[in-house]
Amino acid sequence: MLHMKQVSKRFTLHNQNGAELQVLHQVDLSVGAGECVVLDGPSGMGKSTLLKLIYANYRATSGQIEVRQASGGVLDLTQATPRELVRMRRDTVGYVSQFLRVIPRVSALDVVAEPLIEDAADQPEAIEAARAQARVWLTRLRIPERLWHLPPATFSGGEQQRINIARNMIKPRPILLLDEPTASLDAANTQTVIDLIHEAVGRGAALVGIFHDAHVGAAVATRRIDVAQFRSAA
Repeated sequence: MLHMKQVSKRFTLHNQNGAELQVLHQVDLSVGAGECVVLDGPSGMGKSTLLKLIYANYRATSGQIEVRQASGGVLDLTQATPRELVRMRRDTVGYVSQFLRVIPRVSALDVVAEPLIEDAADQPEAIEAARAQARVWLTRLRIPERLWHLPPATFSGGEQQRINIARNMIKPRPILLLDEPTASLDAANTQTVIDLIHEAVGRGAALVGIFHDAHVGAAVATRRIDVAQFRSAA
């Protein structure tokens, strides 16, 4: 589902006279269907950078990043056009980041339903079905119904993170990236997220995640990778 070959990432620090910072060096990583690969290592090792390379928020300095698309073809993200990247994020790779970024006045219900509404092609029945699905996810993640029609920018940090999870997991994409999805969640909601991850693995998705909570990482990992091995010795 995902194959990284000799991927390196170097940042140029323009505010420090062009100094270069090598973050990742020659990453070789493959993730298959039904796997949850947990990235281990202390802060600053490049774990979040690796996820952002897979999502193409960052461009690799060198190497190849190939994903098997929902349509069945293989896309090299290092060579993809902007239009191909938009399609990849819509249909193939989901990304639960540490922060929720949404239009301020859009309701929580529509924020969660949006990935499904995008596929509804302005068909009223399909749009209502998307909102019905969103209600199921909001209920499962314990968002009170009184909040569903309010913009999530007004919510607590834990509520916003649950909206973030629902929005990015409601559409069953083949690849799912998780950057601290249980941060700021209580025990009950953390267990719900663990269950959702197990369900995604069970349907054959390929997951890559960062979990500073050791209990969560141990509960979901099918394989662990120490990102320190991808640091350059230079």
